[in-house]
Amino acid sequence: MFDLGPSYKYPNRTVNEIIFQSFPISLLLGSFAILISVVIGIVGGMIAALKQNTKVDYIIMFFSLIGISTPSFVLAPLLVLFFALHLGWFPVAGFDSFRSMVLPAISLSAIYTAYIARLSRSGMLDIIKQDYIKTARAKGLSEPVILFRHGLKGALLPVISFMGPAFTGVLTGSMVIETIFNIPGLGRYFVNGAINRDYTLVIGTALFVATIIFVMNFIVDIAYAFLDPRVRYGDN
Repeated sequence: MFDLGPSYKYPNRTVNEIIFQSFPISLLLGSFAILISVVIGIVGGMIAALKQNTKVDYIIMFFSLIGISTPSFVLAPLLVLFFALHLGWFPVAGFDSFRSMVLPAISLSAIYTAYIARLSRSGMLDIIKQDYIKTARAKGLSEPVILFRHGLKGALLPVISFMGPAFTGVLTGSMVIETIFNIPGLGRYFVNGAINRDYTLVIGTALFVATIIFVMNFIVDIAYAFLDPRVRYGDN
């Protein structure tokens, strides 16, 4: 049971061994990329919402539009060209230190940072117009208390809904990034398996990623219920 068979390209290794040896690397890269996306996206979106229709708002939304419009396979070579080859700040390829994680993680997280920033902005704009926020202001509470204690949870609901597909997108998007940066993760094995017609490896990887998609969406549904008391799963 759960035996995905031997690999055609790597005859001395099974598909299970390849997945469980390479997936932690993809998970580490994906988690780092998600962390960047969440921190920068939420902070940027909140600032844009609080500075609505100002230069700050326009600048943040402009960069978020660029992030959404630029594919990771285009952004990654540009980052390598400028920061690795021209400035020499980061290694061109590999995955053996924290510095080697920076460019792949940024390339992978850019589009999700942009989406989270826009979702955070729209969520916060909707929340600050609610009656309970006006009541909190009428009570004399400070703006930081109103925003972080009363407004942030509601503003993050769209972001939480997006996190399931985002995490899955990071794992599947890492297939291209890992190939560009020569990272020995699950994505690179998937690409090499497709090129070499290693059917068992490709099918096994696809099944494993599909399982991750199911698990992440299930976790997001549970988290959404905890954050929004209006949601009661199982109620008619």
